[in-house]
Amino acid sequence: MNTLILYATKHGAAREVARRIANKMDGAVTCDLKQADVPGIAGFGRVIIGSSLYAGSIRKEAKAFLSQNANSLSGKRLGLFLCGMDASRERAYFDGNFPPDVLRAAKAASFLGGIYDPTKAGLFERFIMKIAAKQSEYADCIDDKKIEQFAEALSA
Repeated sequence: MNTLILYATKHGAAREVARRIANKMDGAVTCDLKQADVPGIAGFGRVIIGSSLYAGSIRKEAKAFLSQNANSLSGKRLGLFLCGMDASRERAYFDGNFPPDVLRAAKAASFLGGIYDPTKAGLFERFIMKIAAKQSEYADCIDDKKIEQFAEALSA
């Protein structure tokens, strides 16, 4: 089955997760939603959409894609993923960021972890991470086991 993995990222965590998912699926195509030449989903049987979270919200590129393609996505084998450092509100993040019909259509929806790299963060982001998350050092909490489970759920 042809697979299209679309992602929206600010500092690269969602791109890395998309790459790791693609490695689990033969012939998967990955694409950053910021690109002007995002392929149409019509030629793909499986579509995966992911985004990093900032203040609990997905990236605007992901929101725009979802609103423009919500009807077409219901006919696909659909997977959704989120990237971030705190999975404790996973269900709320999905419910607050994805249209209900898209969530219902998804065969897999998972919070797959994230990366915090202070060298890529701006001053305000570093301040928020230090105060709110008590995080000031580089951290990679991408969960390869959950990525494996996510890919298996979409391949079954």
